[in-house]
Amino acid sequence: MVLDILRATSTFVTALHNGAKEIIAVREIAEAVAFKQDQDGILLAGERDGVRIQAAQSGGFDFDLGNSPREFKPEKIRGRTIVSTTTNGTRALRACSGAKTVLVASLLNLAATADYLQQKDFPEIMLVCAGTGQNAALEDMLAAGALAELLASRGLPVWPLPDATEMVRRAYWHARTDFAGVFDYTQNARRLRAIPELRGDVAFCRQRDVFNLVAVMGIDGGIRKL
Repeated sequence: MVLDILRATSTFVTALHNGAKEIIAVREIAEAVAFKQDQDGILLAGERDGVRIQAAQSGGFDFDLGNSPREFKPEKIRGRTIVSTTTNGTRALRACSGAKTVLVASLLNLAATADYLQQKDFPEIMLVCAGTGQNAALEDMLAAGALAELLASRGLPVWPLPDATEMVRRAYWHARTDFAGVFDYTQNARRLRAIPELRGDVAFCRQRDVFNLVAVMGIDGGIRKL
């Protein structure tokens, strides 16, 4: 299960909720552009350094969308295939493509994802936090901890938890009484809040359980609703 709370997996879940046919996650800008050249009707989405990819970065293509979930409105994306490349999130997803099942999760659909995990009773669950650059991202860790706590409350994990899972669970446990305050002070949140047009993404992405959907990535990199 891949988590990139600010913002890739939150954006992809929002896009599916708003009617996108699928999101194809790719690592590089050139890969996204190749899809656009080969297939009519593709929407290009993505960011570098948090900002929508421009023609100067992509060999002549201004991307249709950035990586803000609030851009992915039904009237823009309903029924469309979106190809996305982001700094960390899409790369984390592609790195997991060899797994039997790859779930795309966020705070927005955390309970629905937990329900699915409980129904399937997988023998092993790996929580992959996409991070920022080469560093960990606290908001991803908090979401992973929230999921671990949710599953633990249902008696699902095998005890004792691995140390890394216990660490994120405890981080969430300590942050839960002021979750918004802790979330909004993360490095990524501060960076987004400093950009006027992206400031609203922070509050949007920290919403809990507003979408009742499970998103899964196929072997072709396409992310779809189950």
